[in-house]
Amino acid sequence: MATHTQVAVIGGGLVGKASAVAAAKAGFSTLHIAPQAPADRRTSALMGPSVEYMTRAGLIGEPEALGLPLTRIRIIDATDRLLRAPETVFAASEFGHRAFGWNFANARLGESFARAGADCAGLELKAASLAAARRIDELWHLNLDSGEEVTADLIVGADGKGSSVRKAAGIGVRERKFDQAALVCDLEIDRGLDGESVEFHYRDGPFTLVPAGENRANLVWIDRRDILEAARADGLEEAVNARSQHLFGAIRVITPSFVFPLSSLSVEAAGRNGAVLAGESAHAFPPIGAQGLNLGLRDVADLDLCLRAANPGAFGWADAVAKSYAAARKGDLGRTGAFVDGLFGSLLSPHLPAQAFRTAGLWSLKAFPALRKRAIAFGMGQ
Repeated sequence: MATHTQVAVIGGGLVGKASAVAAAKAGFSTLHIAPQAPADRRTSALMGPSVEYMTRAGLIGEPEALGLPLTRIRIIDATDRLLRAPETVFAASEFGHRAFGWNFANARLGESFARAGADCAGLELKAASLAAARRIDELWHLNLDSGEEVTADLIVGADGKGSSVRKAAGIGVRERKFDQAALVCDLEIDRGLDGESVEFHYRDGPFTLVPAGENRANLVWIDRRDILEAARADGLEEAVNARSQHLFGAIRVITPSFVFPLSSLSVEAAGRNGAVLAGESAHAFPPIGAQGLNLGLRDVADLDLCLRAANPGAFGWADAVAKSYAAARKGDLGRTGAFVDGLFGSLLSPHLPAQAFRTAGLWSLKAFPALRKRAIAFGMGQ
């Protein structure tokens, strides 16, 4: 016999955990369906609004207890092109902020989110995966790989790029795969970054150092996959020192490195048929401009508002939530997608007009305070 819940959240990542807490705190019986997974060793640079939402929603306490403040952003054009952009530095104090955001270890965020979930009445966690889903007479029927059956009024798909929820809800998707991949690892450097995130922009992608405390840094290096794999095979430390232009003294690799393929993904709607999509089931971008998890947490914040405005006693309330959520997310997803595609595309483009446009844009950001302020506000998700 199937058990029933008002909201079923599918997916065990940070967005899935946050969505389950939001639904339960909004007063809905909530089942979080997620398999056991290894610890996420990545880090995330989360901007001020994302951190404020996590704090307000009770997902974390004071951000300083879990993360490190990001007080400056430095962009260095390291291409060898004819048209090169100026070095540009943004300081949080220039815009009246204590910090642009914080750099968090994903594993520590996950632990904090799990503690928040454990304190929620009406939230149940089931360690399983979704095997099949179909909607009959306004009710979702979910089959789990454990053999259990569940019914739900509303389902939240936070189950990644290959989302089963997205497919079951019949929501179309557009995906573009890149030749580039991302290499991530942790570094020890002779000269600490002191709260400054540094992006070296090369012709095949950025090489980014994010402060991780004392003389440690998180590396996100985007390049062609063959270049990254060759660097891992032939001596990663030598390649990393060369890419950093020796600005921080000697650099040592202190953790295993991992390489991830890159793609961009967008959906025709973020909600439909009593289902909503959050995180990478609704959007995915190359890790440039610090938009990925920040956008996912904005998904959760809007879902939170839509659920709190819902009337679960009314017929068709789940369809109403899906419709209002899709409308709420449409503008943000479109703007952010265009921003990241434009930023990444202008960096990779071999065409002179695109390079000139990018160079002129960075010169403008350096020269005009009002434009700098608008750009920073947009990047922070405001």
